Amino acid sequence: MITLTQYGFAQAIGDDTENTAGISQTTEIVITSDAFNNGEVIPHRYTCSGENISPPISWSNLPEKTVSVVIICDDPDAPRGSWLHWTIYDIPADVNSFPEHVPAVLAPESSAKQGMTDFGKVGYGGPCPPKGGYHRYFFKIYALASLTGLQEGAGLEKLRFAMQGNILAEGSLM
Repeated sequence: MITLTQYGFAQAIGDDTENTAGISQTTEIVITSDAFNNGEVIPHRYTCSGENISPPISWSNLPEKTVSVVIICDDPDAPRGSWLHWTIYDIPADVNSFPEHVPAVLAPESSAKQGMTDFGKVGYGGPCPPKGGYHRYFFKIYALASLTGLQEGAGLEKLRFAMQGNILAEGSLM
């Protein structure tokens, strides 16, 4: 399992995020999928040439003071730099999984929201690499000490800003 530290997160996304939530980041969130294991190829069903639906994912080991959860899926091997495939944020702390095929428009009673991807749409966009070469896809999960305060459709930059100082723990599935 690949785990990013708070410092690693800041380096990976190019900002100066600091943990000011006042809580030690010793907890590692465990994130898994019934569709693939860490380090395996994502099945065709979840790619742009398949059904292009989000895979089932689940997580555990959130810190006690978690208020919300954020999931960011990206491809750091894209030709023009990291490619954003999915963001879903303000997931309530009592939710610990999503089934496959999370709809692009969530039910009105859901407090979770999805952000704009590099495909120019809200919702999951599956792996769709150009021919040749291997690409890695990371599902990164963050436990936050607050809600983001963002509306549906926020971009990654706004999400990063909202997360600053609120990250309690992290985990990653590739």
